[in-house]
Amino acid sequence: MKAIVFTEYGSPDVLKIKEVAKPTPKDNEILVKVHATPLNYGDLTARNFGNLSSNEFNMPAPLYLPARMSFGWNRPKVNILGSELVGEVEAVGKNVTKFKTGDQVFAYLGMNMGANAEYVCIPESGTVTLKPANLSYEEAATLPYGAIMATSLLAKANIQRGQKVLINGASGGIGSMAVQLAKYFGAEVTGVCGTPRLEFVKSLGADKVIDYTKEDFTQNGETYDLIFDILGRSSFSKLKRSLKPNGVYLLASYKMKALLQMLWTSITGSKQKVICAFANETPESLVFVKKLVEEGKVKTIIDKCFPMEQTAEAHRYVEQGHKQGNVVITICR
Repeated sequence: MKAIVFTEYGSPDVLKIKEVAKPTPKDNEILVKVHATPLNYGDLTARNFGNLSSNEFNMPAPLYLPARMSFGWNRPKVNILGSELVGEVEAVGKNVTKFKTGDQVFAYLGMNMGANAEYVCIPESGTVTLKPANLSYEEAATLPYGAIMATSLLAKANIQRGQKVLINGASGGIGSMAVQLAKYFGAEVTGVCGTPRLEFVKSLGADKVIDYTKEDFTQNGETYDLIFDILGRSSFSKLKRSLKPNGVYLLASYKMKALLQMLWTSITGSKQKVICAFANETPESLVFVKKLVEEGKVKTIIDKCFPMEQTAEAHRYVEQGHKQGNVVITICR
């Protein structure tokens, strides 16, 4: 089978199409023919992880060395990118009961990656379920990561109807899903993003959109019940005055300072809280978002699709800041 392989860290030029062995499903696995996979922040980071400094690492510093060892210190151990996919079940292991040949599924593979290939094996118990019936392969491919992260983290923040919610980083995979889910839960939503993606965030249903290149939302006097900071680019000390007295600062990516602030607000009994948490990678999040999509309450917006042969060009397109919506790589047509 064909796969996009990289054997060294670096620019998009390290990505090459190669023939690799087609996997065989174990007794508890399904073999999926991959139709499409989105290009997200994690793919860009993993491709160049060897050149990523600890300061650029969007997680607590103590995790940097274990992450480097896991991904590969000088050369990548994971050679095929892609953590999300949509495709068709081609074969099932003898113990599989939830899926059958021909099922159309979408899935999240996590740090194991591997979706930039024509075939991939997924445990039946993994983060995989039937894809929304009303979406194309390309549209459904954009959902898994955002669905898992946004549903799980918003639940940890106990989002409520009528709350004022600000999503800092509203145009990415997590942010765009968080905007729509917050609206679904009945919140008044403000999205923060850059100039090229203002219309995209508006189209997701945000009540207000702030261009961070022109306005600092921490200086406008507005206060929020929940501030969801996707990439952890701000800080609790800077955002405190933008939170209501019982407000929550929720982070999807965070460094050690944010963890210490979470501990501090907890032990001091502060009514304002900081929440740093990992998402629960379960198929239930996919099932929930699938239902909302089929009910027309969540949508996907694709900026551009690239064929598998142009994966490197897709990486350049995203890194240069061109994307307005989701970028998808079509694997099997």
